[in-house]
Amino acid sequence: MSEEYKKILQQQLWNIANTLRGKMDADEFRDYILGFIFYKYLSEKMNIFANEILKQDHIKFQDITLKTENGAAFIEAIKEEALEKLGYFLRPEELFTEVAKRGKGKNEEDVDKFDESKTNFILEDLQKILINIQLSTMGSESEEDYENLFEDMDLNSSKLGKTSEARNAIIAKVLTHLDKIDFKLNDIKEVDVLGDAYEYLIGQFASGAGKKAGEFYTPQNVEKILKTFCL
Repeated sequence: MSEEYKKILQQQLWNIANTLRGKMDADEFRDYILGFIFYKYLSEKMNIFANEILKQDHIKFQDITLKTENGAAFIEAIKEEALEKLGYFLRPEELFTEVAKRGKGKNEEDVDKFDESKTNFILEDLQKILINIQLSTMGSESEEDYENLFEDMDLNSSKLGKTSEARNAIIAKVLTHLDKIDFKLNDIKEVDVLGDAYEYLIGQFASGAGKKAGEFYTPQNVEKILKTFCL
């Protein structure tokens, strides 16, 4: 990874941290940001995997809905393959970028001018999606790896906002920031982007909490999943 890209990545990540700064302690909003990063990572892996399967049909995974011709059949076939090869499944409308797009609503491209009144309500859908990722693994070999993966992400916490609308606006803004980050998962030379994101944030959180970076660590199930993908 080039130093220039690393600086851009770190700035984007810190913009996300600043969105939650002051609302909760550093070690608390760490759980949200790292959780959303991992959700984005799983979404991008799912999208790349599905598009490779669909290449011969000249169809994009994100374009498939139950309303499209043979949509249900395509989704079911991809789900079967994904559970065998990836260990989890996300439907097209559950992908990170789709949720971020819905949450963004009518806001302009400049996230710094993000208008909270223009956001769409996504909290309920997002909570269901995070649960569905785990549920999709039930009965598979990967079930244990995904157990309680997002349990520290309470989207109804009053620390995110006093009202559901306020909480929704904060989460929508975080997702919009994060959606601008390219993990470059298609580029084998850039496989360290996700690792660098984790390392940078964990280091910053440790510093903000007055702890050494070594006191924070990647949860064991996340580590096992990442190692599986990197093999």
